[in-house]
Amino acid sequence: MSDHLTFHTRFGPDEFDAQYNLRAGRPDYEVTVIPGWSSDSETARATCDCSLDLRYGEGEKQRLDVFRCLDAAAPTLVYFHGGYWQRGDKSIYSFIAPSFVAAGFNVVVVGYDLCPSVTITRISEEAREAMAYIWRNARDLGINPDRITVMGHSAGGHITQMMMATDWPAFGDDLPADLIKSGIPVSPLSYLEPVRLTEALNAGIRMDPTEAEAESPMTNHPPVTNAPQLVVVGGAETEEFHRQARMYVEKYETADRKVGLYFVPGVDHFDELNVLVDPASPFFKHTCDMLQGKGLQS
Repeated sequence: MSDHLTFHTRFGPDEFDAQYNLRAGRPDYEVTVIPGWSSDSETARATCDCSLDLRYGEGEKQRLDVFRCLDAAAPTLVYFHGGYWQRGDKSIYSFIAPSFVAAGFNVVVVGYDLCPSVTITRISEEAREAMAYIWRNARDLGINPDRITVMGHSAGGHITQMMMATDWPAFGDDLPADLIKSGIPVSPLSYLEPVRLTEALNAGIRMDPTEAEAESPMTNHPPVTNAPQLVVVGGAETEEFHRQARMYVEKYETADRKVGLYFVPGVDHFDELNVLVDPASPFFKHTCDMLQGKGLQS
């Protein structure tokens, strides 16, 4: 096993909590961060051309929201939220859409069922169901099925990596192998064993060693596409999130598959999303480049 995957032996439970239980380091999370995002998201839903709560599966939260720039040929950003697979709701993340809609992109924000009602394994399956639904129904949704980029943050970054590892024709014989044209995992959880060992988090996830191994992009789910990826991490995030990002890039970038790494200067795990939606930020520009098929730009 590589050094990347044996690092966890040097951490005990308290150290893991410090590295991964990020809300504990942001006492303003429930009083400032989430209320701010929620308020901006309400505004987004009130001002954007959108279709809300479209059901793509049977699960309670298997619904998605589509925000349109009114150009059905434009690229589409599909966004999966974070929350360690056990928290959050797509309604909090509508604020992702307006800046990209104004720049000429369509945006889909995906909801999914949460642990412990379902497993991480099932969440990955639900995400595949969402992508298949989006591709199959793109014309009715007012978006382009041939210009889809997937982005996700934290647990959503893990989901993004799992989507890049999906053999789409095997999932549905009508689906194209290149269903996803590019991926942007933001602060991804590429290797799940350390999360399993973080007691405060895994109490809600209930992940066992077998699932941690089976659902890790680093051990069982390499990309099956050479579509470019941009892995993003906040410059002020913990050592472990930097390592989680770097290991994926180092393992999976090849001469044919471009996998870049971008550090959002000076921000933590949460504030990087505020930078993402700032049209003046390099993070926003890099995302637009990926959506437009320009790949990784300097």
